[in-house]
Amino acid sequence: MAFFETRATAIITIVTVVISGLLLVTGALPYWVVNAGFIPLRLTELGMAGGHDFAIPAWATPLTAALLHGGWAHLALNLVMLVYCGQFVERAIGTAQIVVLYIVGAYFAAAGQWVLDPRSIAPMVGASGAISAVVGAYALLYGERRARAIGPVPAGVVHVLWLAAAWIGIQLMMGVAGFGASVGANGSIAVGAHIGGFLAGLMLARPLLLWRYRTA
Repeated sequence: MAFFETRATAIITIVTVVISGLLLVTGALPYWVVNAGFIPLRLTELGMAGGHDFAIPAWATPLTAALLHGGWAHLALNLVMLVYCGQFVERAIGTAQIVVLYIVGAYFAAAGQWVLDPRSIAPMVGASGAISAVVGAYALLYGERRARAIGPVPAGVVHVLWLAAAWIGIQLMMGVAGFGASVGANGSIAVGAHIGGFLAGLMLARPLLLWRYRTA
């Protein structure tokens, strides 16, 4: 019963485990990191970077990058967060809606990373940018403690800022610990991706909730 209630979360998790696991076991990951990871410079140059022909078009790499992980710990930590938050969010907003949230989150994550360095050639891989959108929606929909207003800044805005800061802080600590989140070729944490994905979750949570119940 639980699978059918949160089937999109389950399917996304299974597909990610299968693809990431196969690439890690077979040793094919380095090839696909370059060809299917998100490289900001490819977006800047609209498809080509350095004269190299890629297996995956640039427009699709925000999605394919979410299927690649640098190691088992990277994969496991991301998917624990997806399964935990995703099941609650999917029950609230619906199956089709969480798929939209995840896909839009992946593209917002790529956009956030691109804004930080449009000329970067470091491939970004990992699902935590897309998962950040799910985490953002979860925090907004299920957060019980609300922040207080700070001067002219409304309580709602303060609450959102605290949620974003907490999530980004967790990702940075994971990076320091060596677990990785969304990472580039140099191992750096893709902070822009986490910000972009999280903001997508905050922006889309309530509209997607309304979409579900208006079409019910």
